[in-house]
Amino acid sequence: LLIENQKLLAEITKLLEFQKENETLRKALGIELQKDFTLLFVEVIGKDTSQDILLINKGLKDGILEGMPVVTEGRVLLGKIRDPSENFSKVLLISHTTSSFDIKIQGREITGLVKGKGDLKLLLDLVLKDQEIKEGDLLETSSLGGIFPKGILAGKIGKIMKSDVKPFQQAEVSPLFEISKLGTVFVITRY
Repeated sequence: LLIENQKLLAEITKLLEFQKENETLRKALGIELQKDFTLLFVEVIGKDTSQDILLINKGLKDGILEGMPVVTEGRVLLGKIRDPSENFSKVLLISHTTSSFDIKIQGREITGLVKGKGDLKLLLDLVLKDQEIKEGDLLETSSLGGIFPKGILAGKIGKIMKSDVKPFQQAEVSPLFEISKLGTVFVITRY
């Protein structure tokens, strides 16, 4: 009976994992991610928040290549693939210190550049001083630079920093993902 009980508990655990995976896929289908992109469903198998890096369970043999974007089921940008190996890959989060990409303020034609600052922090830069940005404005990827497909949510503006002597303003930006809650994500293999 003890062995039978352990087998049933293992089966329940497996079913709960399938249920969670199914819910994630339903959310992705609900916002029609698959309509805009070719996606590969992957699991996060490691997190190094001190380095702003994730490890995922798919690699070169699954068709993953250097530089492919990684997003959540909610169409939120996580980062891009770096150094894929045969069976797994690193994901450099957008907050990684080597990360920078073009953005625009959602719903407006104001553009800028987001730079990773490390420790899950971002900085918005190169926004002209005379353009009005507000705390809480959402940022989405722009087609400039070609690093990421356009229209993916990238962050939310926090504290704004202006200077009378500089032509540009800057702002702190919060990513729109919670690192502790990342379990399954999507690699965009074609867009």
